[in-house]
Amino acid sequence: MTATMPAVFVGHGSPMNTLEHNRYTEAWHDFGRSIPTPTAILAISAHWYVNATAVTAMAQPRTIHDFGGFPQALHEVQYPAPGSPALAGRVADLLPTDVYLDESQWGLDHGTWSILVHMFPESDVPVVQLSIDANKSFDEHLALGAALAPLRDEGVLVVASGHVVHNLRAIDWGAPGAGAPWAQAVDEAGRSLMATAPARITELATHEHFLRAAPTPDHFIPLLYVAGLADAADVTADVLVGGYDYGSLSMTSYVVAG
Repeated sequence: MTATMPAVFVGHGSPMNTLEHNRYTEAWHDFGRSIPTPTAILAISAHWYVNATAVTAMAQPRTIHDFGGFPQALHEVQYPAPGSPALAGRVADLLPTDVYLDESQWGLDHGTWSILVHMFPESDVPVVQLSIDANKSFDEHLALGAALAPLRDEGVLVVASGHVVHNLRAIDWGAPGAGAPWAQAVDEAGRSLMATAPARITELATHEHFLRAAPTPDHFIPLLYVAGLADAADVTADVLVGGYDYGSLSMTSYVVAG
């Protein structure tokens, strides 16, 4: 029998978390050690935000360094996990939308590997990445997440990566480890919804500070996939680790138990 896998949403923070050891990376590490080894990982990263629904379908996805201005050591990081064309095909079969099987263009971006280097440092679990289709509504993304539910019973770990609060223009470099009042208000409203009725997380878009917290939707949308998975299982989500950084980033992560 294959264990039912949890699903997790991670507030990934700075790419430098790849190289650093802090309470967030320790929580990611401990989570990876606390669950059975997945048959594969389906990653949903804020950083593959395109006008299509696509999955990486290559046997060996490349490590994408999709950032600038960071130390050379970060650019030298490789996460050589194998891909899984079989899982890519399974995802395409499950989702009620057209899915492009990407065999050469994308790979694993830092929204995925900056987390997985801590969760699964041996990089020996196959990884497939699912894009975020910018043309779809929040409700449609929630439904796509629910449609992926059978994967959990097939031993696949769904890892969504983004932020509930992500406003880089409002960064306050003098406030490490802190969240502005408006950021905390949005994050706490999100916690309440995920802890009681995950399918209602789309209602966070009506919060008075939501557009300040998510001036672009790319980092918020991955949470909808985990909320959809929770709703499909008729369960709620627990906070894996919480916190803030530089005033305008929420580091809150959620887990849906297996």
